Amino acid sequence: MINHKEFCTATTEVRSMGALSDLRVLDLTQVLAGPYCTMLLADMGADVVKIERPGGDLIRSNPPHVESDDEPYGGYFQSVNRGKRSLELDFRDAADRDAFRSLVERADVVVENFKAGTMAQFDLGYETLREDNPELIYSSIRGFGDPRTGETHRQGQPSFDLIAQALGGVMEITGQADGPPTKVGPGVGDLFTAALNAVGILAAVHHRERTGEGQYVDTAMYDSMLSLCERTIYQYSYTGEAPTRQGNSHPTLFPYDAFEAANGYVVIAAFSDGHWRALCETMDRPDLAAEYPDATSRMAARSKLRAVIAEWTRAHETETIVEALEGRVPAAPVQTTEDVFDDPHVRAREMLATVEQPGTDQQVTIAGSPIKMSETNPRPRGRAPLLDEHREELLDRSTAGDERRQAESDD
Repeated sequence: MINHKEFCTATTEVRSMGALSDLRVLDLTQVLAGPYCTMLLADMGADVVKIERPGGDLIRSNPPHVESDDEPYGGYFQSVNRGKRSLELDFRDAADRDAFRSLVERADVVVENFKAGTMAQFDLGYETLREDNPELIYSSIRGFGDPRTGETHRQGQPSFDLIAQALGGVMEITGQADGPPTKVGPGVGDLFTAALNAVGILAAVHHRERTGEGQYVDTAMYDSMLSLCERTIYQYSYTGEAPTRQGNSHPTLFPYDAFEAANGYVVIAAFSDGHWRALCETMDRPDLAAEYPDATSRMAARSKLRAVIAEWTRAHETETIVEALEGRVPAAPVQTTEDVFDDPHVRAREMLATVEQPGTDQQVTIAGSPIKMSETNPRPRGRAPLLDEHREELLDRSTAGDERRQAESDD
Protein backbone atom coordinates (compact mmCIF):
# COMPACT_ATOMS: atom_id res chain seq x y z
CA MET A 1 0.00 0.00 0.00
CA ILE A 2 1.01 3.64 -0.48
CA ASN A 3 2.91 5.21 2.41
CA HIS A 4 0.75 8.28 2.86
CA LYS A 5 3.25 9.88 5.24
CA GLU A 6 5.45 10.54 2.22
CA PHE A 7 2.87 12.82 0.62
CA CYS A 8 2.98 16.53 1.47
CA THR A 9 0.54 17.30 4.26
CA ALA A 10 -2.37 19.55 3.53
CA THR A 11 -2.61 23.19 4.55
CA THR A 12 -4.44 24.19 7.71
CA GLU A 13 -7.67 24.77 5.78
CA VAL A 14 -7.92 21.18 4.54
CA ARG A 15 -6.10 19.18 7.22
CA SER A 16 -9.02 18.70 9.62
CA MET A 17 -10.19 15.11 9.82
CA GLY A 18 -12.76 13.69 7.45
CA ALA A 19 -13.80 10.24 6.30
CA LEU A 20 -11.36 10.54 3.38
CA SER A 21 -8.57 12.36 5.22
CA ASP A 22 -6.03 9.73 4.12
CA LEU A 23 -6.97 10.03 0.43
CA ARG A 24 -4.69 12.03 -1.90
CA VAL A 25 -6.31 13.21 -5.13
CA LEU A 26 -4.64 14.88 -8.11
CA ASP A 27 -7.38 16.84 -9.86
CA LEU A 28 -6.66 17.73 -13.48
CA THR A 29 -10.24 18.72 -14.23
CA GLN A 30 -11.78 22.07 -15.04
CA VAL A 31 -15.15 23.80 -15.52
CA LEU A 32 -17.91 21.86 -13.65
CA ALA A 33 -18.22 18.05 -13.85
CA GLY A 34 -14.70 17.16 -12.73
CA PRO A 35 -14.35 19.92 -10.14
CA TYR A 36 -17.72 19.00 -8.60
CA CYS A 37 -16.62 15.37 -8.33
CA THR A 38 -13.38 16.26 -6.56
CA MET A 39 -15.21 18.88 -4.47
CA LEU A 40 -17.33 16.06 -3.03
CA LEU A 41 -14.13 14.22 -2.10
CA ALA A 42 -12.57 17.37 -0.62
CA ASP A 43 -15.66 18.04 1.49
CA MET A 44 -15.21 14.55 2.94
CA GLY A 45 -11.63 15.33 3.90
CA ALA A 46 -9.57 14.23 0.90
CA ASP A 47 -6.46 16.25 0.11
CA VAL A 48 -7.34 17.45 -3.39
CA VAL A 49 -4.53 19.06 -5.38
CA LYS A 50 -5.90 20.98 -8.34
CA ILE A 51 -3.34 20.72 -11.13
CA GLU A 52 -4.09 23.69 -13.38
CA ARG A 53 -2.94 24.40 -16.89
CA PRO A 54 -1.06 27.66 -17.59
CA GLY A 55 -3.47 30.47 -16.78
CA GLY A 56 -5.63 28.21 -14.65
CA ASP A 57 -9.07 26.66 -14.89
CA LEU A 58 -11.15 28.12 -17.73
CA ILE A 59 -13.87 29.27 -15.33
CA ARG A 60 -11.68 31.14 -12.84
CA SER A 61 -12.80 34.44 -14.38
CA ASN A 62 -16.48 33.56 -14.72
CA PRO A 63 -18.99 35.80 -12.88
CA PRO A 64 -20.51 36.63 -10.54
CA HIS A 65 -17.98 38.81 -8.74
CA VAL A 66 -18.07 41.01 -5.66
CA GLU A 67 -17.04 43.97 -7.84
CA SER A 68 -13.39 44.17 -6.91
CA ASP A 69 -10.58 44.57 -9.43
CA ASP A 70 -8.38 42.29 -7.35
CA GLU A 71 -10.63 39.23 -7.28
CA PRO A 72 -8.72 36.16 -8.57
CA TYR A 73 -11.92 34.24 -9.34
CA GLY A 74 -15.70 34.47 -9.28
CA GLY A 75 -18.51 32.56 -7.66
CA TYR A 76 -18.52 29.72 -10.20
CA PHE A 77 -14.93 28.74 -9.40
CA GLN A 78 -15.32 29.38 -5.67
CA SER A 79 -18.34 27.09 -5.36
CA VAL A 80 -16.87 23.88 -6.80
CA ASN A 81 -13.19 24.29 -5.94
CA ARG A 82 -13.42 25.06 -2.23
CA GLY A 83 -10.99 23.30 0.06
CA LYS A 84 -8.50 22.34 -2.66
CA ARG A 85 -4.83 23.21 -3.22
CA SER A 86 -3.56 24.61 -6.52
CA LEU A 87 -0.47 23.89 -8.57
CA GLU A 88 0.06 25.32 -12.06
CA LEU A 89 1.82 22.94 -14.45
CA ASP A 90 2.47 22.98 -18.19
CA PHE A 91 2.60 19.44 -19.52
CA ARG A 92 4.41 20.70 -22.61
CA ASP A 93 7.38 21.25 -20.30
CA ALA A 94 9.43 18.16 -19.40
CA ALA A 95 10.21 19.43 -15.89
CA ASP A 96 6.53 19.96 -15.17
CA ARG A 97 5.70 16.49 -16.43
CA ASP A 98 8.35 15.07 -14.13
CA ALA A 99 6.94 17.08 -11.24
CA PHE A 100 3.50 15.69 -11.91
CA ARG A 101 4.77 12.11 -12.05
CA SER A 102 6.56 12.60 -8.74
CA LEU A 103 3.21 13.59 -7.22
CA VAL A 104 1.50 10.60 -8.83
CA GLU A 105 3.93 8.26 -7.07
CA ARG A 106 2.51 9.40 -3.73
CA ALA A 107 -1.13 9.87 -4.72
CA ASP A 108 -4.17 7.62 -4.52
CA VAL A 109 -6.34 9.04 -7.31
CA VAL A 110 -5.92 11.01 -10.53
CA VAL A 111 -9.04 12.59 -12.05
CA GLU A 112 -9.14 14.23 -15.48
CA ASN A 113 -11.81 15.35 -17.96
CA PHE A 114 -9.78 15.94 -21.10
CA LYS A 115 -10.63 14.63 -24.53
CA ALA A 116 -9.78 10.93 -24.77
CA GLY A 117 -6.10 10.46 -25.61
CA THR A 118 -4.95 13.88 -24.40
CA MET A 119 -2.95 12.60 -21.43
CA ALA A 120 -1.33 9.90 -23.58
CA GLN A 121 0.02 12.63 -25.86
CA PHE A 122 2.16 13.76 -22.93
CA ASP A 123 3.05 10.18 -21.96
CA LEU A 124 0.90 10.66 -18.86
CA GLY A 125 -1.93 8.24 -19.66
CA TYR A 126 -3.20 5.59 -17.28
CA GLU A 127 -0.89 2.90 -18.60
CA THR A 128 2.17 5.07 -17.97
CA LEU A 129 1.12 6.38 -14.58
CA ARG A 130 0.24 2.97 -13.19
CA GLU A 131 3.85 1.95 -13.85
CA ASP A 132 4.86 4.74 -11.47
CA ASN A 133 2.15 3.73 -8.99
CA PRO A 134 0.56 0.28 -9.49
CA GLU A 135 -2.10 1.06 -6.87
CA LEU A 136 -3.22 4.23 -8.62
CA ILE A 137 -6.89 4.81 -9.29
CA TYR A 138 -7.19 6.79 -12.53
CA SER A 139 -10.59 8.32 -13.27
CA SER A 140 -11.91 10.19 -16.27
CA ILE A 141 -15.10 12.11 -16.99
CA ARG A 142 -15.86 12.53 -20.68
CA GLY A 143 -18.89 13.28 -22.76
CA PHE A 144 -18.99 9.83 -24.31
CA GLY A 145 -16.65 7.73 -22.23
CA ASP A 146 -13.25 6.27 -22.94
CA PRO A 147 -12.36 3.60 -25.52
CA ARG A 148 -10.84 1.52 -22.71
CA THR A 149 -14.31 0.77 -21.33
CA GLY A 150 -16.30 0.66 -24.58
CA GLU A 151 -15.36 2.29 -27.87
CA THR A 152 -18.01 4.23 -29.81
CA HIS A 153 -18.15 6.56 -32.80
CA ARG A 154 -18.99 9.53 -30.54
CA GLN A 155 -15.74 9.52 -28.58
CA GLY A 156 -13.65 12.55 -29.37
CA GLN A 157 -16.70 14.72 -29.92
CA PRO A 158 -16.97 17.72 -27.57
CA SER A 159 -19.75 17.65 -25.01
CA PHE A 160 -21.28 19.95 -22.44
CA ASP A 161 -24.27 19.70 -20.11
CA LEU A 162 -26.66 20.83 -22.84
CA ILE A 163 -25.41 18.14 -25.25
CA ALA A 164 -25.68 15.41 -22.62
CA GLN A 165 -29.21 16.43 -21.60
CA ALA A 166 -30.29 16.48 -25.24
CA LEU A 167 -28.85 13.07 -26.15
CA GLY A 168 -29.69 11.30 -22.90
CA GLY A 169 -33.41 12.03 -23.05
CA VAL A 170 -33.66 14.63 -20.28
CA MET A 171 -34.82 17.46 -22.55
CA GLU A 172 -37.40 15.31 -24.34
CA ILE A 173 -39.28 14.65 -21.09
CA THR A 174 -38.81 18.12 -19.57
CA GLY A 175 -41.16 21.03 -20.22
CA GLN A 176 -44.84 21.60 -20.90
CA ALA A 177 -46.70 19.18 -23.16
CA ASP A 178 -47.30 21.87 -25.77
CA GLY A 179 -43.86 23.40 -25.43
CA PRO A 180 -40.38 22.63 -26.78
CA PRO A 181 -37.84 20.26 -25.23
CA THR A 182 -36.39 22.04 -22.19
CA LYS A 183 -33.08 21.83 -20.38
CA VAL A 184 -33.23 21.17 -16.64
CA GLY A 185 -32.08 24.32 -14.80
CA PRO A 186 -29.07 22.93 -12.89
CA GLY A 187 -26.32 21.37 -14.99
CA VAL A 188 -27.34 17.78 -14.25
CA GLY A 189 -25.31 16.54 -17.19
CA ASP A 190 -22.25 17.65 -15.26
CA LEU A 191 -23.41 17.28 -11.67
CA PHE A 192 -25.00 13.83 -11.81
CA THR A 193 -22.05 12.52 -13.81
CA ALA A 194 -19.71 13.98 -11.20
CA ALA A 195 -21.57 12.33 -8.34
CA LEU A 196 -21.53 8.95 -10.10
CA ASN A 197 -17.83 9.33 -10.81
CA ALA A 198 -17.16 9.99 -7.13
CA VAL A 199 -19.06 6.79 -6.31
CA GLY A 200 -16.92 4.91 -8.81
CA ILE A 201 -13.71 6.30 -7.33
CA LEU A 202 -14.70 5.30 -3.80
CA ALA A 203 -15.69 1.83 -5.00
CA ALA A 204 -12.24 1.50 -6.59
CA VAL A 205 -10.63 2.64 -3.33
CA HIS A 206 -12.56 -0.05 -1.48
CA HIS A 207 -11.49 -2.66 -4.02
CA ARG A 208 -7.87 -1.58 -3.64
CA GLU A 209 -8.07 -1.90 0.14
CA ARG A 210 -9.09 -5.54 -0.31
CA THR A 211 -6.78 -6.48 -3.19
CA GLY A 212 -4.02 -3.88 -3.48
CA GLU A 213 -5.07 -3.30 -7.10
CA GLY A 214 -5.64 0.08 -8.67
CA GLN A 215 -7.88 0.47 -11.70
CA TYR A 216 -9.38 2.77 -14.30
CA VAL A 217 -12.75 4.44 -13.58
CA ASP A 218 -14.69 5.94 -16.50
CA THR A 219 -17.95 7.91 -16.31
CA ALA A 220 -19.60 9.37 -19.42
CA MET A 221 -22.05 12.26 -19.41
CA TYR A 222 -24.30 10.64 -22.04
CA ASP A 223 -24.39 7.38 -20.07
CA SER A 224 -25.16 9.26 -16.86
CA MET A 225 -28.12 11.09 -18.39
CA LEU A 226 -29.53 7.81 -19.68
CA SER A 227 -29.20 6.43 -16.15
CA LEU A 228 -30.92 9.54 -14.76
CA CYS A 229 -33.81 8.94 -17.16
CA GLU A 230 -34.17 5.29 -16.08
CA ARG A 231 -37.95 5.68 -16.00
CA THR A 232 -38.13 6.33 -19.73
CA ILE A 233 -36.21 3.15 -20.49
CA TYR A 234 -38.54 0.75 -18.73
CA GLN A 235 -41.63 2.67 -19.88
CA TYR A 236 -40.62 2.32 -23.51
CA SER A 237 -39.69 -1.33 -23.00
CA TYR A 238 -42.98 -2.20 -21.29
CA THR A 239 -45.36 -0.13 -23.42
CA GLY A 240 -43.61 0.49 -26.72
CA GLU A 241 -44.45 4.19 -26.36
CA ALA A 242 -41.70 6.79 -26.02
CA PRO A 243 -42.34 9.11 -23.04
CA THR A 244 -42.40 12.83 -23.76
CA ARG A 245 -43.12 16.13 -22.02
CA GLN A 246 -46.07 16.46 -19.69
CA GLY A 247 -45.19 19.48 -17.58
CA ASN A 248 -44.90 18.95 -13.83
CA SER A 249 -47.17 15.92 -13.68
CA HIS A 250 -46.12 12.28 -13.41
CA PRO A 251 -46.87 9.56 -15.99
CA THR A 252 -48.07 6.98 -13.48
CA LEU A 253 -48.94 8.88 -10.28
CA PHE A 254 -51.82 11.30 -9.59
CA PRO A 255 -52.09 13.82 -8.11
CA TYR A 256 -48.38 14.56 -8.32
CA ASP A 257 -48.10 18.03 -9.81
CA ALA A 258 -47.58 21.77 -9.37
CA PHE A 259 -50.64 23.95 -8.91
CA GLU A 260 -51.07 27.71 -9.11
CA ALA A 261 -51.96 29.39 -5.81
CA ALA A 262 -53.13 32.92 -5.11
CA ASN A 263 -49.57 34.14 -4.59
CA GLY A 264 -47.31 31.59 -6.29
CA TYR A 265 -47.18 27.87 -6.88
CA VAL A 266 -47.45 24.82 -4.67
CA VAL A 267 -46.67 21.16 -5.33
CA ILE A 268 -48.90 18.38 -4.06
CA ALA A 269 -48.06 14.67 -4.04
CA ALA A 270 -51.21 12.86 -2.89
CA PHE A 271 -51.15 9.73 -5.03
CA SER A 272 -51.55 7.19 -2.20
CA ASP A 273 -55.07 6.34 -1.10
CA GLY A 274 -54.51 7.80 2.36
CA HIS A 275 -53.03 11.03 1.11
CA TRP A 276 -55.83 11.36 -1.45
CA ARG A 277 -58.49 11.03 1.23
CA ALA A 278 -56.73 13.63 3.38
CA LEU A 279 -56.51 16.03 0.43
CA CYS A 280 -60.22 15.61 -0.34
CA GLU A 281 -61.10 16.23 3.32
CA THR A 282 -58.99 19.41 3.32
CA MET A 283 -60.73 20.62 0.15
CA ASP A 284 -64.10 19.73 1.72
CA ARG A 285 -64.74 17.27 -1.12
CA PRO A 286 -65.29 13.88 0.54
CA ASP A 287 -67.38 12.94 -2.50
CA LEU A 288 -64.21 12.79 -4.61
CA ALA A 289 -62.57 10.40 -2.16
CA ALA A 290 -65.61 8.13 -2.37
CA GLU A 291 -65.94 8.31 -6.16
CA TYR A 292 -62.23 7.84 -6.89
CA PRO A 293 -60.96 5.59 -4.09
CA ASP A 294 -57.97 4.00 -5.87
CA ALA A 295 -55.09 4.94 -8.13
CA THR A 296 -56.64 3.40 -11.24
CA SER A 297 -59.83 5.44 -11.01
CA ARG A 298 -57.92 8.63 -10.26
CA MET A 299 -55.58 8.15 -13.21
CA ALA A 300 -58.55 7.62 -15.53
CA ALA A 301 -60.09 10.93 -14.40
CA ARG A 302 -56.89 12.90 -13.89
CA SER A 303 -57.85 15.82 -16.17
CA LYS A 304 -61.14 16.39 -14.38
CA LEU A 305 -59.60 15.98 -10.91
CA ARG A 306 -56.67 18.24 -11.69
CA ALA A 307 -59.08 21.02 -12.60
CA VAL A 308 -60.87 20.62 -9.26
CA ILE A 309 -57.62 20.74 -7.27
CA ALA A 310 -56.39 23.72 -9.31
CA GLU A 311 -59.59 25.64 -8.60
CA TRP A 312 -59.10 25.07 -4.87
CA THR A 313 -55.42 26.07 -4.81
CA ARG A 314 -56.04 29.26 -6.81
CA ALA A 315 -58.40 30.42 -4.06
CA HIS A 316 -55.73 30.20 -1.34
CA GLU A 317 -52.20 31.43 -0.72
CA THR A 318 -49.35 28.93 -0.70
CA GLU A 319 -48.78 29.28 3.04
CA THR A 320 -52.44 28.49 3.76
CA ILE A 321 -52.42 25.43 1.50
CA VAL A 322 -49.22 24.01 2.94
CA GLU A 323 -50.33 24.65 6.51
CA ALA A 324 -53.67 22.96 5.89
CA LEU A 325 -51.99 19.87 4.42
CA GLU A 326 -48.94 19.77 6.70
CA GLY A 327 -48.34 16.40 8.30
CA ARG A 328 -51.13 14.77 6.29
CA VAL A 329 -50.30 15.28 2.61
CA PRO A 330 -46.86 15.87 1.04
CA ALA A 331 -46.97 19.49 -0.15
CA ALA A 332 -44.57 22.43 -0.44
CA PRO A 333 -44.35 25.89 -1.93
CA VAL A 334 -42.21 26.41 -5.04
CA GLN A 335 -39.45 28.48 -3.48
CA THR A 336 -37.18 31.10 -4.99
CA THR A 337 -33.50 31.21 -4.05
CA GLU A 338 -34.35 34.09 -1.73
CA ASP A 339 -36.87 31.81 -0.01
CA VAL A 340 -34.21 29.11 0.31
CA PHE A 341 -31.87 31.57 2.08
CA ASP A 342 -34.68 32.39 4.53
CA ASP A 343 -35.67 28.78 5.23
CA PRO A 344 -34.63 27.77 8.79
CA HIS A 345 -34.33 24.15 7.63
CA VAL A 346 -31.50 25.15 5.31
CA ARG A 347 -29.66 26.90 8.14
CA ALA A 348 -30.19 24.02 10.56
CA ARG A 349 -28.81 21.57 8.00
CA GLU A 350 -25.75 23.76 7.36
CA MET A 351 -26.54 23.95 3.66
CA LEU A 352 -25.31 27.54 3.35
CA ALA A 353 -21.56 27.79 3.92
CA THR A 354 -19.57 31.00 4.29
CA VAL A 355 -16.03 31.34 2.89
CA GLU A 356 -13.57 34.15 2.25
CA GLN A 357 -13.49 35.86 -1.13
CA PRO A 358 -9.84 36.73 -1.92
CA GLY A 359 -9.22 40.24 -3.18
CA THR A 360 -12.07 41.60 -1.10
CA ASP A 361 -12.84 42.15 2.56
CA GLN A 362 -16.07 40.18 2.20
CA GLN A 363 -17.29 36.68 2.79
CA VAL A 364 -19.54 34.89 0.33
CA THR A 365 -22.03 32.07 0.59
CA ILE A 366 -21.79 28.78 -1.27
CA ALA A 367 -23.85 25.58 -1.05
CA GLY A 368 -22.94 23.25 1.81
CA SER A 369 -22.52 19.49 1.65
CA PRO A 370 -25.73 17.43 1.42
CA ILE A 371 -23.91 14.37 2.79
CA LYS A 372 -24.25 14.20 6.58
CA MET A 373 -22.25 11.84 8.79
CA SER A 374 -22.31 11.44 12.56
CA GLU A 375 -18.55 11.14 13.10
CA THR A 376 -16.82 12.67 10.07
CA ASN A 377 -19.33 15.18 8.80
CA PRO A 378 -18.45 16.52 5.34
CA ARG A 379 -18.22 20.29 4.93
CA PRO A 380 -16.54 22.88 2.73
CA ARG A 381 -12.97 23.07 4.02
CA GLY A 382 -12.06 26.65 3.24
CA ARG A 383 -12.15 28.85 0.18
CA ALA A 384 -11.04 27.93 -3.32
CA PRO A 385 -7.30 28.31 -3.97
CA LEU A 386 -5.43 31.05 -5.75
CA LEU A 387 -3.73 29.89 -8.92
CA ASP A 388 -0.48 28.07 -8.04
CA GLU A 389 -0.97 29.02 -4.38
CA HIS A 390 0.53 25.80 -3.02
CA ARG A 391 3.53 25.30 -5.31
CA GLU A 392 6.14 25.58 -2.59
CA GLU A 393 4.58 23.12 -0.19
CA LEU A 394 3.83 20.62 -2.96
CA LEU A 395 7.13 20.70 -4.82
CA ASP A 396 9.70 21.81 -2.23
CA ARG A 397 11.43 18.55 -1.41
CA SER A 398 13.12 19.84 1.73
CA THR A 399 9.79 21.02 3.12
CA ALA A 400 8.22 17.69 2.27
CA GLY A 401 11.05 15.90 4.02
CA ASP A 402 10.68 18.01 7.14
CA GLU A 403 6.94 17.34 7.21
CA ARG A 404 7.49 13.62 6.71
CA ARG A 405 10.05 13.43 9.50
CA GLN A 406 7.75 15.38 11.81
CA ALA A 407 4.83 13.04 11.02
CA GLU A 408 7.02 9.99 11.68
CA SER A 409 8.22 11.39 15.00
CA ASP A 410 4.61 12.12 15.99
CA ASP A 411 3.80 8.46 15.41
